[in-house]
Amino acid sequence: MSASAARILDVSSSTPHPVETIAGSLESGVLILCDHASNAVPEDYGDLGLPLAEFERHIAYDIGAAAVTRSLAKRLGAPAILTRFSRLVIDPNRGRDDPTLVMRLSDGAVVPGNAKVDEAEVQRRIARFYDPYDAAIQAAVENAIGTGNPPVIVTIHSFTPLWRGWPRPWHVGILWDVDDRFARPLLDGLAAEDSLVVGDNEPYDGALAGDTIDRHATVLGLANALVEIRQDLIATDEGAEEWAKRFATLLKPLAAQADRRIPKLHATRTRERLRRH
Repeated sequence: MSASAARILDVSSSTPHPVETIAGSLESGVLILCDHASNAVPEDYGDLGLPLAEFERHIAYDIGAAAVTRSLAKRLGAPAILTRFSRLVIDPNRGRDDPTLVMRLSDGAVVPGNAKVDEAEVQRRIARFYDPYDAAIQAAVENAIGTGNPPVIVTIHSFTPLWRGWPRPWHVGILWDVDDRFARPLLDGLAAEDSLVVGDNEPYDGALAGDTIDRHATVLGLANALVEIRQDLIATDEGAEEWAKRFATLLKPLAAQADRRIPKLHATRTRERLRRH
């Protein structure tokens, strides 16, 4: 595969872990996650039967999200955790029993390498990719809580400008479920910029059973926000830096309010059981 297309990553025991971690201060009050950071496919999975061009699309990863995550972590001095495998291998932002955990068809593209995946193969992928990412997040959260610094969990995603023929007018969306402690001020801060079209639970709803936020924030009552930035705005380094700066400016004073980050358990974990791409 070309350098600009899917990056081959062998995650056998003698090679890099399938998760990238960025060290940061727990006193920042923020833990940044990037579920779809990479379009990498391990060498033993080949190209999953797809043309290389498909790995440049959103079906393989969230374009620009990793660059925003790394820059935001640096600006806040916050820890971050990113995947090093494509969502086409397995999607860590899905529940273990979600039928889209391993995608066989994604935005019109049939994935031959996933077409005949059985339960045993799903479990192998969970153990090899999904579980290490989950474990890294769990360890980071437990460490932060243990030091008296419960974090706000912020996940960085990107979305396509056009979906199934329908244009998406939003520049950015903030997704949330039952806890809007950070979502609401982020929405207000973004809306204060007249040039931005801001989506409240757009282009998706934030209530997705078993997703990363549900597993690691909602169940523990941790404050959280899922950020969705339109991918054409962060496809370049300059664009990613611009958006990282914007969110650093908004998040830093919010995260400094320790009372805003106190765990708050909710009677209902999710408003609805939804699925999003």
